[in-house]
Amino acid sequence: MTPPDLAWQSKLVLLVVLPYTAISVVLQGRWYFAQAPTVALWSLGLSTLFGMLAWRLRAATPAAALTGAIITCSLMFSMFVFPFKPWRTGLVPLVAVLILTSLATRFGRRRKERLGTAEKRHGRGAAQVAANVGIAALVMDQAVQIRLIDSHWFSRGTSVGIPIFALGLAALAEAAADTVSSEVGQVLGGRPRMITTLRRVEPGTDGGVTLAGTAAGIFAAGLVVGAGCLALHGDATMLAVSWAGGVFGLLFDSVLGASVERAGWLNNDAVNFLSTASAVACALALLTVLPRPGVG
Repeated sequence: MTPPDLAWQSKLVLLVVLPYTAISVVLQGRWYFAQAPTVALWSLGLSTLFGMLAWRLRAATPAAALTGAIITCSLMFSMFVFPFKPWRTGLVPLVAVLILTSLATRFGRRRKERLGTAEKRHGRGAAQVAANVGIAALVMDQAVQIRLIDSHWFSRGTSVGIPIFALGLAALAEAAADTVSSEVGQVLGGRPRMITTLRRVEPGTDGGVTLAGTAAGIFAAGLVVGAGCLALHGDATMLAVSWAGGVFGLLFDSVLGASVERAGWLNNDAVNFLSTASAVACALALLTVLPRPGVG
């Protein structure tokens, strides 16, 4: 449970993500309705269904489902390849994240209940959703607007792939990896070790990692990235950069948990938000040093 004195951090994360994303969806929705109604109708309709699915699966509270639907719509507007098809958008890796985290949360639930580490049955809250996938929406919206990468890298549907989508995929990969690593590790990993000291700690301890949990998290990140690359026609660069960013964020999350979270400076939502941001930062750093398409 979030400590009362740190609950403001969860509210701050939600305040950072939700208003901006909601306004962006409204503005982009108006533009797409005027210029490309099919894009608007599919994005709004499927994002609504996605939110309802998360709620029906008890993966999210009603408020969290609404938050997830807004973020989904934003990602569908900013992550797609021409010609627009619903299965060629950011919806695909998001669905992968939902499926993987839902399965991982249910995996070995009885054991986790005995340990006292099981997720609440009513699902994640709005702040948790914003902390886990909000960065992906914020970054991709900004990337589309200011074109962080040169235009020939940004071009959609080309043979060289779409490396800029690696930023959003890295954040989504980290979100899946973090949850899967924690949930699987509690069941199969045995007694975890603190990532900073390698000393054994009790299950559920912030910063505690297991070999099985970490491996499961890396595998989950790869599944999300793979799904995204297939949907978005990504190339080897996009896959490698996204996966590396997601894994970096997973490890960074554990380091934050072992340090600032254990010290009581940050709560879990703040740690998750910063970890997904670190995944994006890692992916962006890799993109800046890799050779660019068409450049000798």
